[in-house]
Amino acid sequence: MILVLSGGEPLWRRDVFQIAQRAVSRGIRVALATNGTLVDEAMAERVKESGIVRVSISLDGADRHTHDVFRGHDGAFEAALRGIRCLQEVGVSTQINTTVSKHNVHQLPEMLELAKQLKVDAFHLFLLVPVGCGLTIAEDQSVDGAEAERILNWFYDRSLDSGMEMKATCAPQYYRIARQRRAESRRMGEEVPALMPHPNHARNGHPGGHPTDLNQMTRGCLAGSGVCFISHLGKVQPCGYLPLEAGDLRQQQFSTVWEQSQLFEDLRNLDNIEGKCGYCEFKRVCLGCRARAFGVTGNYHDEEPFCIYEPKVMQH
Repeated sequence: MILVLSGGEPLWRRDVFQIAQRAVSRGIRVALATNGTLVDEAMAERVKESGIVRVSISLDGADRHTHDVFRGHDGAFEAALRGIRCLQEVGVSTQINTTVSKHNVHQLPEMLELAKQLKVDAFHLFLLVPVGCGLTIAEDQSVDGAEAERILNWFYDRSLDSGMEMKATCAPQYYRIARQRRAESRRMGEEVPALMPHPNHARNGHPGGHPTDLNQMTRGCLAGSGVCFISHLGKVQPCGYLPLEAGDLRQQQFSTVWEQSQLFEDLRNLDNIEGKCGYCEFKRVCLGCRARAFGVTGNYHDEEPFCIYEPKVMQH
């Protein structure tokens, strides 16, 4: 089990390290997602002492101007780089998260090179989900389905030759693309590499002797089945981008919500998926993004609106 402390900005919470320590004491691996601007030498030491095994820092541009304009804060880029360096100096595993939109899509190769230069352990790519704060930038900044397809094919290629842990998030069609590409390699008589390799992954262990396992290859959308989101008020949602309540930890045990929520049960039943996702041959490895379907149509059962793939198995 992995607990990711995110936000907003989690480092504004005075008790964030107490939460981390409590989770670690229960045998839970803890990661932290931050914009990095509050991470200096002292903060990095506190992160390490709390038992957090990895920190992801958001970088949404390969240079100062691109990142700072997107974030709306001068100096954010340099502060994020400083945060990465401070964490690495105390031995905390680091990761870069990049949300892809029109403002930075042309910089993805540069972003990957920057990740290599910074010697982070992982590079995770996110496709924008038009809910919450994403609503304010989705209309004019979201890449379309064809561009998403191109990006994810590029990302697959780089996952094979970058020597770095790479993962696409909020992009369930990536799991379909990976299987298509592997099948194509077999047809061409080419050697098929291990699925989603991350050669440096094994070295990122922690004192308990277990690997961090922060990039397990599973399937596409895990909302309500492999992941969930707990708000600062204790509300439980299928994921951070699907704003529907499955339970309330101020009134229920987490195990009760996880095991008995009708919303989670509904999401776990793949027969409920509608549109072309419902009869796609890749449904069980992709599922389509339930949050993106909800954000675009108001129906989380609907088909993934960013996917241009047409299923070979036509609906009868």
